[in-house]
Amino acid sequence: MTICIIVFIIQGRSFFLKEVVMKRIPEPEIMEDENQAIAYAQADFSDSNQLYVDLLKQEYGNRLTYVIDIGCGPADVPIRLAKALPGIHIIAVDASYPMVQIARKAVVAHNLSSQIEIIHDRIPELDFDSNSFDGILSKDLLHHLPDPDIFWTEASRICKNDGILFVMDLIRPGSKEAARSMVDSVSGDEDPLLKTDFYNSLLSSFSIQEVKEQIKKSHLQIDVKTVSSRHYLAKGHLFNEFSY
Repeated sequence: MTICIIVFIIQGRSFFLKEVVMKRIPEPEIMEDENQAIAYAQADFSDSNQLYVDLLKQEYGNRLTYVIDIGCGPADVPIRLAKALPGIHIIAVDASYPMVQIARKAVVAHNLSSQIEIIHDRIPELDFDSNSFDGILSKDLLHHLPDPDIFWTEASRICKNDGILFVMDLIRPGSKEAARSMVDSVSGDEDPLLKTDFYNSLLSSFSIQEVKEQIKKSHLQIDVKTVSSRHYLAKGHLFNEFSY
């Protein structure tokens, strides 16, 4: 566990409070098992996925024409986004081959092949030139990465100058008990395999402070805030060395 020291100053006197924060427990980076991918694709993430799309459209919808979704999963977010912004073209990337197969079928089923292209690829070796996209999107990917710094670096590389970065992911609970309670309250009727994956994802997620430290380390000027009981949002414009 990590011990955080919080200092309160009341009437000129300092008070110290120790806060115990559960240490991150990383999970496998890539969902290689087909049954896991199917369980994930069949799960109901509509509330958080739609929230992501609504917030993105509200703030940056008129700026986005060519974007990449890194870690697209079964393509529910790209599909929702394509329907919300008919003029957008989305490159949707995932490192899991079973997930890519599911995503491609979903895009065809929704008749969105002209707007969404599904690619089997992974960071930090994405096959795109620097300054390629006006938006770098990602939902629920960061917690899968052993080293999150590679995401921020790759996002900076492939984003155009003054492009948009829009990242939503889980916030790590304070304890395993809190994580288990969240799983039970959010996904009580889901596939047991999905519930196990969700629990492991919560333990593998980052705290908001950790995300802020990652962003600072990467020299990015973007904001991080809580947007739901279990999600944070990191968003803003990218100005960096790769954009010149």
